[in-house]
Amino acid sequence: MPAPSVPPVSLADALARGPLVLDGGLSNQLAAQGCDLSDELWSARLLADDPQQIEDAHAAYVRAGARVLVTASYQATFEGFARRGVGREEAAALLRSSVALARRAAARAEREVWVAASVGPYGAMLADGSEYRGRYGLGVAELERFHRPRVAVLAEARPDVLALETVPDAVEAEALLRAVQGCGVPVWLSFSAAGERTRAGQPLAEAFALAAGNEQVIAVGVNCCDPHDVGPAVETAVRVTGKPVVVYPNSGEGWDAAARDWRGRSTFEPGLAREWVAAGARLVGGCCRVGPERIAALAGVIGGGPAAGGARPVP
Repeated sequence: MPAPSVPPVSLADALARGPLVLDGGLSNQLAAQGCDLSDELWSARLLADDPQQIEDAHAAYVRAGARVLVTASYQATFEGFARRGVGREEAAALLRSSVALARRAAARAEREVWVAASVGPYGAMLADGSEYRGRYGLGVAELERFHRPRVAVLAEARPDVLALETVPDAVEAEALLRAVQGCGVPVWLSFSAAGERTRAGQPLAEAFALAAGNEQVIAVGVNCCDPHDVGPAVETAVRVTGKPVVVYPNSGEGWDAAARDWRGRSTFEPGLAREWVAAGARLVGGCCRVGPERIAALAGVIGGGPAAGGARPVP
């Protein structure tokens, strides 16, 4: 098994050279590998039950051309593990293992591959679809207390960046930015959006403004949204923050939380990435229902990246 390695170039410096391809939805690749994800812990269950499946899923995206891998810690929380009878020490070890698994998959690549430790929203722990609504009835201080212990453990594992992702609510974004202060790891902040608003209804411009001037935040953007909402979000993020933008929409299908299934048809078109990159996107990938084949197509659109001697222009 290849030894984990850390890229010699920081992700922030790499983004200054040109756009990079993110991976796609980890859960759909695990499902394609035959994994049962019906548990409330979703893909995080496999950190304990079958970690090799997670490494193999990461490796599938490496082969597809992904240069940044997002760990299987989105739904991994101390509270969620406790409901399964997993104590805090073991839960902390599982959280750290999510970074190690991604590092091992990254080591299979011939070029630098960075690892983003996923920090999902409070609603992901609830496993009731509330990460697509926000408005939990909790204040900034309460949400900060929830996030801080997991952030600390993931930071100890030394990922290249913490992905504060699928954040539905500006209130939670403020809590997350407080929780990561002093952890020693850069972050990106990515909202779950609908149109030009967060899922909780705040204007994206106001939400992005929380990260403006925060040097720890190396990118801002949106994920798990409709692909056609990405373009306006990129323009807003650049205008408000001046930072590189991260975008990884889902397939365009809608999630039915009650039925725990997807509805509608896919509208994810890799060719849209040309417009996103032209507008300021520097980390581009896919979220739910976007698998390795589409990431490979996306890599064909975006091009090489820093390890190839500079990013190839997007035609």
